[in-house]
Amino acid sequence: MNKNLLVELFVEELPPKALKRLGEAFSGVLADSLKAQGLAAADAVVTSFASPRRLAVQVANVADRAADKPISQKLMPVAVGLDANGAATPALLKKLASLGADASAVAGLKHVGEGKAEALFFDSVQPGVALAAGLQKALEEALTKLPIPKVMGYQLQDGWTTVSFVRPAHKLIALHGADVVDIAVLGLKAGRETLGHRFEAAKPVVSIKDADSYAAQLREEGAVIASFAERRAEIVRQIATAAAKVGGGARAIEDEALLDEVTALVERPNVVIGQFETEFLAVPQECLILTMKANQKYFPLLDTAGKLTNKFLIVSNIRPDDASAVIQGNERVVRPRLADAKFFFDQDRKKSLASRVEGLAKVVYHNKLGTQGERMERVRAIARAIAAKLGVDAQAADTAAQLAKADLLTDMVGEFPELQGIMGGYYAKHDGLGEVVADAIEDHYKPRFAGDALPRNPVGVVVALADKLETLVGMFGIGQIPTGDKDPFALRRHALGVIRMLIEGDLPLSLEALLQEAAGAFGGLIKDATPALADFIFDRLAGSLREQGYTAQEVDAVLALRPQRLGDVAKRLTAVRAFAALPEAAALAAANKRVGNILKKIEGELPTEVKPALLAEDAEKALFATLGEIAPKADAAYEAGDYTVSLQALAALRTPVDAFFDAVMVNAEDAALRANRQALLNRLYGLMNRVAELAKLSA
Repeated sequence: MNKNLLVELFVEELPPKALKRLGEAFSGVLADSLKAQGLAAADAVVTSFASPRRLAVQVANVADRAADKPISQKLMPVAVGLDANGAATPALLKKLASLGADASAVAGLKHVGEGKAEALFFDSVQPGVALAAGLQKALEEALTKLPIPKVMGYQLQDGWTTVSFVRPAHKLIALHGADVVDIAVLGLKAGRETLGHRFEAAKPVVSIKDADSYAAQLREEGAVIASFAERRAEIVRQIATAAAKVGGGARAIEDEALLDEVTALVERPNVVIGQFETEFLAVPQECLILTMKANQKYFPLLDTAGKLTNKFLIVSNIRPDDASAVIQGNERVVRPRLADAKFFFDQDRKKSLASRVEGLAKVVYHNKLGTQGERMERVRAIARAIAAKLGVDAQAADTAAQLAKADLLTDMVGEFPELQGIMGGYYAKHDGLGEVVADAIEDHYKPRFAGDALPRNPVGVVVALADKLETLVGMFGIGQIPTGDKDPFALRRHALGVIRMLIEGDLPLSLEALLQEAAGAFGGLIKDATPALADFIFDRLAGSLREQGYTAQEVDAVLALRPQRLGDVAKRLTAVRAFAALPEAAALAAANKRVGNILKKIEGELPTEVKPALLAEDAEKALFATLGEIAPKADAAYEAGDYTVSLQALAALRTPVDAFFDAVMVNAEDAALRANRQALLNRLYGLMNRVAELAKLSA
């Protein structure tokens, strides 16, 4: 008989940052195991529940016993299982006995195969697993595979048995329809009882009638919204309502991680409005927002201009008729946090950033790369070089690079490391350094993550490039290269940051020259790992381009040439895509591949001079003439950066190229004739492969 199945494990408060993943894993693994055992259909509806004190899952249409399953098992070769007279050997009888069969089964064995490959197969019916046994297995598997951040051991009520789990477990529910399934785990025997909200449940113990009434009973009797998704949606709804109540276009700050964490902290959310003294708004809003979010799990409110207001939203776990005590308590708790932030800000401004630079010499950056002071000097040198290439204010870039890390020694960044760079920008403005330098100091960590904004001004781009290049070159130079999913110094993120700045800023800079410049700033401190680092950056670039929708062939064709000005890559890709759409593209790509293979086999230096007098065949004369006609147009377009026109000009080559390979023997016996034809192909190959390696487009 098929009925809906409910399983709930009631525990003490689960780690909030892990609750969402724990709930998804618990329901997913348990349901998958039931499906694999034939107790639930492959498309069975699975509903996950997760609250601060429970993990639960409902699986639709679960059978009380899986269907019997016919199986065919290979036993052994016929030559091993049967003697010359066709009688069973001891080995075969022993194998059958291990399967619960005897000699009477020999006559029914199947012979599969021919000759020496013929084998004996035993057909039988595997009884379907009963729900109790299957669910026991599924639950144990689900608990084993939970992504538990940290396991704790605790004693059961008998006083001597110790079990291990993420938090002490107190109750277990297993209902098939309205029937309790006889399973046990973590010292708990399954029943139908659970506990509701600690303070607001209508009944201290909620007895679940059947699998279908679980969510409704918990909501009505237990004052608990069991579904993580429903609880999250309710918080979002209440936040919007509360923000509208504040008025003035106020909106809560958006933070998906905070929303997930708060959802994992409450069972019955109730959003209320708190406020703090306006005098605290003199502190940079990033400091106030961070302390409210990180320490108190509040949602700060911003005005229409994105400025912090003195109002914030509290997601409470109780719904009293009068919430004033809840509000006042939270306002009382947040006030010292904001006062600390104000104190740090006031104290830090008593010393200039420049006065802190000397202290960087006492801060270790890496035991093989020296101090932050030494690192700062390397970044300065790289920044000056890049500024000179770009025509950017070198003095401003040097000043920003010198002061960029000084805020690491401030009290505010010491308390909130997430604010490094941001606070440096505020303190630079306070020191009268101007917006250009201040913004560059704040922005030199950008982009910090995928989708983050780039530095706002050219000086910021220069310092950000210098900072990331110093990190990449230094770490590669001491062998700290990312492997697998391990990247402790975030070098992949740094590489993508460099790529984005070069491409989106269309900077006229050579990647190789940048890497060499950065390597030079280290002197003899590191090994030269420029080739490996260049490979690493191009690998990141290839992955990024594929994520943007370019095909692997298009990306490979362009990056095979290792274009040093990354700002050209998008234009090259556009040109390759337009070329690939031409009717002549496939034939030309195949011909290009053939030409490349011919040229690779030539020993020594490739011939470059084509002598018209040595052109003997009409087909090679026609190819030479066509090259002479289209080369000027293709060259002009290439030099102007119009790669699409440059590639499309090649379409005229299809007919003469095809005719050349049909009628001309490249490796002629006459050495002069052979060298001339090789020079002609070399010229053709060079013209065809300036924008991209077209052979990569050939299937």
